[in-house]
Amino acid sequence: MGRLQLAIDVGDLDEAIDFYTRLFSTPPAKVKEGYANFAIADPPLKLVLFEKPGAGGSLNHLGVEVETAAEVVAAEARIADEGLDTTGVGDALCCFADKTETWVEAPDDVRWEWYVKTGDNEQFADVQLGSAAGGSVADCCA
Repeated sequence: MGRLQLAIDVGDLDEAIDFYTRLFSTPPAKVKEGYANFAIADPPLKLVLFEKPGAGGSLNHLGVEVETAAEVVAAEARIADEGLDTTGVGDALCCFADKTETWVEAPDDVRWEWYVKTGDNEQFADVQLGSAAGGSVADCCA
């Protein structure tokens, strides 16, 4: 079963961590410099916070976290069959995780990521390791 991901920019990470911890009665699963994420069971939500002093309060991107790379491949095929442009499926290091992912851009520059986390790492900035379609991806965490 997948879960929706909501990635938002916040002005003060500590304040946001405190608020969302209390709102969902769940502490963050990971906290790094300028970054935190929550694995919330009820409702099933992956909440990701990016600290952007002076520029908080905006949507960073949306996503769907799935359990296997095969689900990412299937989602990308379905999305492409609908006539939407994707980045293709590729492996990446970003947001302190190893991932297999695909991206699609909705109207109004809303970015959607379909991904599976395959491991942890210390890399924050996006590093693309390979892509079936050779598409470019904006910084995953920008």
